[in-house]
Amino acid sequence: MNKAFVKETDAPDADDGDDLRAPKLPAGSKNYMTRRGYDTLRGELDTLVRVERPKLVETVAWAASNGDRSENGDYIYGKKRLREIDRRIRFLIKRIESAEVVDPEEQVGAEQVFFGATVTIADVDDGPEQTWQIVGIDEADASQGRISWISPLARALLKAREGDVVAFMSPAGRREIEVLEIRYIAG
Repeated sequence: MNKAFVKETDAPDADDGDDLRAPKLPAGSKNYMTRRGYDTLRGELDTLVRVERPKLVETVAWAASNGDRSENGDYIYGKKRLREIDRRIRFLIKRIESAEVVDPEEQVGAEQVFFGATVTIADVDDGPEQTWQIVGIDEADASQGRISWISPLARALLKAREGDVVAFMSPAGRREIEVLEIRYIAG
């Protein structure tokens, strides 16, 4: 059928469903995150709801008032972007509602690696030292030294102590690393 005769809502839309760029939580697990991660999600949600969406609704309303919507780029793009924003808002609300905020400084058993720990490690085979903080899946950013608690490295490190050697499967194959230092710091 010619696209001109298909109502906009009948067209298949890749925007339906959950946020495609976000990692999934393991079934039955809690959505652990640090205060910084929680505040970041709340800030994004607030910006979308109070700033971006109202501006876009205004633009779409203006574009719709111009008449023919089938060739109106402002209207078509605006509606698509509005669906994207609404999908992201739904996703953020779900993640925030299911969040369990953990303060790394309040962790019990600071001699072991738990959620929120900042861990310095080195490959047993004389690799360089690396420092990683174990954080929630929505706040992981390897370039900033933050890895998700569900990553293979974080799972291998959980419950380890300073001096322990742990093995895990990385994308490059099996690695053995030594835990050099464990710290619990805010943020």
